[in-house]
Amino acid sequence: MDRAVPASHDADMDRPALRPEATRSETARSETGRLEAFSDGVIAIIITIMVLELRPPERPSLAALFHLWPVLMAYGLSFAQVGIYWVNHHRLLERADSSGTRLHWANLLWLFCVSLIPFGTAWFGEFPWNPIPTAIYLTTLLLPALAYIWLESEAMCSSDHEAANRNEHDTQQNKAMASMVVYAAGIGFAFVTPIASIACVVIVAIFWIAPGSRVDRWFGGRRF
Repeated sequence: MDRAVPASHDADMDRPALRPEATRSETARSETGRLEAFSDGVIAIIITIMVLELRPPERPSLAALFHLWPVLMAYGLSFAQVGIYWVNHHRLLERADSSGTRLHWANLLWLFCVSLIPFGTAWFGEFPWNPIPTAIYLTTLLLPALAYIWLESEAMCSSDHEAANRNEHDTQQNKAMASMVVYAAGIGFAFVTPIASIACVVIVAIFWIAPGSRVDRWFGGRRF
């Protein structure tokens, strides 16, 4: 007498086998997803630290609130910069096909540099327009841009090189180089006119706040 084959066995026979390439691709996406989730958590903590540095006025008056405008301005600018990094970090990891050790270390270095932004923000807010705190504030904004070069290089090494991705990558690099030049100029301006240093931060924010716009075309990219 023939034994009946279990239904589960039939289902297993009908199920298509996963290709090794598909399995490796899913594993790579899982690894980059974990890296992205970890980075999101760190960035959320960084933003929280900046918020905690905001202290309410000591007196219940609009005049007392007005005296805090340098602190609020520094927080707003720093929040914009961290937000710009967060958006571009997501777009970068979406293009990465694998997550190796070098990419992990590059990401950790970048996160370390970003974590210094609350320190520079708090010091500048405490001593607005003072040359040294202003220069340090610009430096804490410049360091993540420098670390992002290595991070982007490692991510692009593990991504495809389609024309659209390559064009976007070139545009991002051009904007990054221009941003670092503006930051460096802002550090120098801190010892001449600190207001010009803050203007440099605003200029960099304008570079990145509207991707795909005319600003991108200034740096050799086109809209996709």
